[in-house]
Amino acid sequence: MLDQPIARIKNLRVEFQTKDGPVIGVEDVSFEVNAGETLCIVGESGSGKSVSSLSLMRLVEFGGGEIAGGRLIFDRRNGDEIDLVDADNDLMRTIRGNEIGMIFQEPMTALNPVFTVERQLTEGLRLHMNLGKAAARKRAVELLREVRIPEPEQRMKQYPHELSGGMRQRVVIAMALACSPRLLIADEPTTALDVTIQAEILALMDRLKRETGTAVVFITHDMSVVAQVADRVVVMFRGRKVEEGPVEQIFEAPQHDYTKALLAAVPKLGEMRGKSSPEPMKLLGDDPKKVKPIIGSDDLLLEVKGLTTRFAVKGGFFRRNVANVHAVEDVSFSINRGRTLSLVGESGCGKSTVARSILRLVAPHAGHVVLDGVDIMALEPRELRQARVNMQMVFQDPFASLNPQMRLADQVAEPMRNYRTADKSEIEDRVGMLFDRVELPRSFLRRYPHELSGGQRQRVAIARALALNPKLIVADEAVSALDVSVQAQVLNLMLELQADLGLSYLFISHDMAVVERVSHDVGVMYLGRIVEYGPRRAVFENPQHAYTKALMKAVPIADPRKRKSEKDMNFKPIPSPIHPIGYEPGPSVYKQVSEGHFVLTSESGY
Repeated sequence: MLDQPIARIKNLRVEFQTKDGPVIGVEDVSFEVNAGETLCIVGESGSGKSVSSLSLMRLVEFGGGEIAGGRLIFDRRNGDEIDLVDADNDLMRTIRGNEIGMIFQEPMTALNPVFTVERQLTEGLRLHMNLGKAAARKRAVELLREVRIPEPEQRMKQYPHELSGGMRQRVVIAMALACSPRLLIADEPTTALDVTIQAEILALMDRLKRETGTAVVFITHDMSVVAQVADRVVVMFRGRKVEEGPVEQIFEAPQHDYTKALLAAVPKLGEMRGKSSPEPMKLLGDDPKKVKPIIGSDDLLLEVKGLTTRFAVKGGFFRRNVANVHAVEDVSFSINRGRTLSLVGESGCGKSTVARSILRLVAPHAGHVVLDGVDIMALEPRELRQARVNMQMVFQDPFASLNPQMRLADQVAEPMRNYRTADKSEIEDRVGMLFDRVELPRSFLRRYPHELSGGQRQRVAIARALALNPKLIVADEAVSALDVSVQAQVLNLMLELQADLGLSYLFISHDMAVVERVSHDVGVMYLGRIVEYGPRRAVFENPQHAYTKALMKAVPIADPRKRKSEKDMNFKPIPSPIHPIGYEPGPSVYKQVSEGHFVLTSESGY
């Protein structure tokens, strides 16, 4: 019965018990999802998106939650309608994986590290579908083919850590689809993935939904993904549903203030067309006079020439060096004061290794790095420590880069204490001033990292990076894990600091829309080399290299009327950067396209 919804959530209320009494996770939420339809639930962290869907699987109970009210009506395969709230554990075990499948956000934690892909895929098939060993194995190989995994027979023998992030996520999708569930819940399935892999996975889910008639509940905070896949959208805010409607209506005529603010905060590829300098984003309620382009200067700050970094691959009984990973190969670029260079590319292309090599956090194999006239590569350890005053780093995961046992005031003050740049009273004043700069209340000075949200923690990390008045800040995927409105605020903060303090940024990201917003210049990386380099406007408006074009094509656009077709979404897998010992690739050779715009030629030593 296609006209009957597969799942209906009615007046759901979920509570979590804490030391301070019950906390409401979701209050009075109702929606339904039909066969062959994708319902997207959007909202920021803590809005109750995941809690609603975990309730459908009754998994919320395993995370300290309790369904305190409401009904969860599910239309089973045999035609029976049941209320999942009243189902016993045995029945739920039959339904989970068999009739309701789930794709979790983090594939490494969703897969068991000690079992092969074959064991994990065949387990559900043998349990729910009573298949024998050979039949289950055959079906598992078919599933891996369906999710476009190359050489599935080989992959079956591998363990999760031997696969890339995109491959792991496909295995998780194959597991969720193994028993052809009637309802598939996908919780942020593409958040941690590169833009090309994300595009392929979105196209794959859309095709599977069309072919099998499965209903999909897709949870995300990425509005451009919503525009690409949704039929209907539910917007959640602080545990409540604030708006629901067809995807075109939500994007073109949003009714609720929160939906309007969410859409205003989405960086859209093409917004900066015709502009050569970065500009802060116009957020709802902003003063239009505040938004000014950031020009930067012509004064050279950082020059990198011929940077090459390789890592040894050990193997055999004696752990000898058997091959090398050519992570960074003959990379050259420069950054002027007050300007931003962004490095873009997929995971494993060498972006982060470039950043760590410049700061000498990893030892480069060859090359020159000159920061403000100082040759970083020639410095002794003590001199290097002193030179690091001028170059600081903001990492991707602020929770991992902050000390959980130190108060925030001490963490921001620590660089100044280490380098003895100020006395005690000056340090206290400066820490307070830095908190003002990153727009955090001074009452937070006494707090610990776990008491803050992700966006607030990232602001603390930026305040700490600014403590020593550096000339260069390396931001390694500094906003990729943040919600869209928090991301917009942090980006605007970084641009404001650049305008006021003349900071230079090396900005590393795989989000092309964010890069377009913040960059003066862009380097596109592929297999350890920069394949295209130049002013951001030239690279984005006139891409020359095939890889740059593929990257641009893969970016989902936050407009449901401009959806990508599946044929746009098939990309060639990146070859391996591992080469035998003694392999010496040739130098990078560039052709000039226009002023400052260079593209790698085919003669370069690949």
